[in-house]
Amino acid sequence: MAKVRRAEAFQVDVPVETLRTDAVQQFIKQETVFVEVETDDGLTGLGYAYTIGTGGSSVLALLKDHLLPRLEGADARRIEHVWRDLFAYTRSTTVGAITSLALAAVDTALWDLRCLRAQEPLWRMAGGFRQEVPLYDTEGGWLHLSTEDLVAGAKETAAQGWQGIKMKVGKPDLTEDVERLEAVRAAVGERFAIMVDANQSMTGAEAVRRADAFRNVNLTWLEEPLPADDVSGHERLAKSTSIPIAVGESLYSVAQFREYLERGAASIIQVDAARIGGITPFLKVAHVAEAFNADVCPHFLMELHVSLAAALPNGRFVEHIPQLRGITKSEMTVRSGHALAPDTPGLGIDWDRDAMDDLRVA
Repeated sequence: MAKVRRAEAFQVDVPVETLRTDAVQQFIKQETVFVEVETDDGLTGLGYAYTIGTGGSSVLALLKDHLLPRLEGADARRIEHVWRDLFAYTRSTTVGAITSLALAAVDTALWDLRCLRAQEPLWRMAGGFRQEVPLYDTEGGWLHLSTEDLVAGAKETAAQGWQGIKMKVGKPDLTEDVERLEAVRAAVGERFAIMVDANQSMTGAEAVRRADAFRNVNLTWLEEPLPADDVSGHERLAKSTSIPIAVGESLYSVAQFREYLERGAASIIQVDAARIGGITPFLKVAHVAEAFNADVCPHFLMELHVSLAAALPNGRFVEHIPQLRGITKSEMTVRSGHALAPDTPGLGIDWDRDAMDDLRVA
């Protein structure tokens, strides 16, 4: 059997490794909510979700007060059944960020158990398309960095053989955004991928204006130019520009992704396993995207997403933002500009339990 004998939730606050700013916010800390699930066949799985500064205690309360008591005694092998049961049990708070994050912490723990039981790595259990995925860097593209710093970072990334960089846009003056982008493009050449992220900071009219101003920079995508719930605005923007539109980090259900794809409002899908509710719905989004001939480039969580992107035929990029080094014993392997999915059974994240205990929230 594989019935859940014990389920525990706890929070670990991980300080940011570097200053991170965009057009609307600053990354304060990573509130990392963990769920540990032990089954009666002697296995223990560890899953997690996160916030970038607020709401972690609310996720933790939902888990402790409602989800984990219901999880105990469930068959951990029936992941689809467990996910749907917990979703239905919290129907009054779905679809929403807090519930999705709580579900993700449980779901990733169950996937960890599934892989451990099979003695297989996640990238193979989730699809096994390939083991390596092209890597791009976001860490050198934050909005507060000077043009000189952006250029230096981009040149260093290119010299390492990585595939591209992402820059934040949304400076009050449009010309400053353009100057920064053109300086980086001139430094790295035309074949190096440059993505930009506006973090939902623009109006529809301003997004059209800036996309037009960016047209000569040869961008790989324009990410979250508008509020995530403005599907019609993204649809109008996509029709007005040749720059691919990317969305996903702020969407919390498979149906929201389907609507974007059906309406041609986005062609780059940036689903986040924590924010969508776990690996189970992540894979559903990825398969919907494949049906629409769209690429999946997951948001953040590179230590988990490297395995999920590798599993998929339409997994195009992994985003490099290191944030778990303070609570892990090893780092993601990078080889020739590609992130390598770990071959160890389970999620493949080498947790440092002592370091986690030191940062654990009482």
